[in-house]
Amino acid sequence: MDMFQLSRANGVSDAIAAAAASATAQQGAQVRFLAGGTTLLDLMKLNVERPTRVIDISRLPLERIEALPDGGVKIGSTARNADLALHPLIRESYAVLSQALLAGASAQLRNMATTGGNLLQRTRCVYFRDTAMPCNKRDPGSGCPAIQGFNRTLAILGTSDACIATNPSDMNVALTALDATIHVEGTSGARSIAIDDFFLLPGATPQRENVLDPGDLITHVTLPPLPVGARSVYLKLRDRASYEFALASAAVVVTLDGGRIAHARVALGGVGTRPWHALEAEAVLKGATPDTATFRKAADAALANAKPQSQNGFKVELARRCIVHALSHATATP
Repeated sequence: MDMFQLSRANGVSDAIAAAAASATAQQGAQVRFLAGGTTLLDLMKLNVERPTRVIDISRLPLERIEALPDGGVKIGSTARNADLALHPLIRESYAVLSQALLAGASAQLRNMATTGGNLLQRTRCVYFRDTAMPCNKRDPGSGCPAIQGFNRTLAILGTSDACIATNPSDMNVALTALDATIHVEGTSGARSIAIDDFFLLPGATPQRENVLDPGDLITHVTLPPLPVGARSVYLKLRDRASYEFALASAAVVVTLDGGRIAHARVALGGVGTRPWHALEAEAVLKGATPDTATFRKAADAALANAKPQSQNGFKVELARRCIVHALSHATATP
């Protein structure tokens, strides 16, 4: 691990100012905010992340989970995953998010990991995490050995010639299905970013994974109120039952009206280079009869543009079945 400067922020503005000062004092300085540290510290030990300054924000008052006047919910960026998963507001109104969080990592990690950190969680691609290997995410222009190498767990949607790494987060998939908004403060002020606009496709610049600018700090996430009668489900398929990343997952939010699907949001995990919003599936589902034939048609639409690699072609059928099963469960008679 390289030497770095550690400081503790006394407030949001203090954290942003400290990050900006470091960037100004040292051109190209790598500044990282530290909350739970469950991803950052691992990557620092591997020399994948090599910040010159780390700013501790763990004691900032950003951990609250509270109802909003419009019926939605506000989630502080340092809210722990365990607290969020078990919070009554989330378990009762946003079950898909609770289920996704409880399906991720281990109990020990959920007790430390935070909402903001989970949003910024980086890929588990073995080439990204091994500094002896080239990786366009870590060293732009060095190549992507995963394309010709070990790619069983990697993406089939949103890939490019430069990168096929998956976004590893369960939480991000659920937040996509819930149409979350991410709230950020930085040197240019505060702004709100729809989750569909937050994550970037790799394209030719896979090292840039989101729209955050240097020094930007995620302060909170908001979820809109769900339609009356909405049902939601998160289904995760993986090699083993616990402490394992998804090979394919589906987060679905569905509302029925008069025997038809009035509202549907579908997001996929384990198969995309970012949390995958399956717009094509939603177009099939809206106004349709909730039956297996409809769900299969929606799944086919969601995966029509899949580009499997040499070892992960099975993910197409696995994701298809995951979508069908999640929708069947969400629309089943209580």
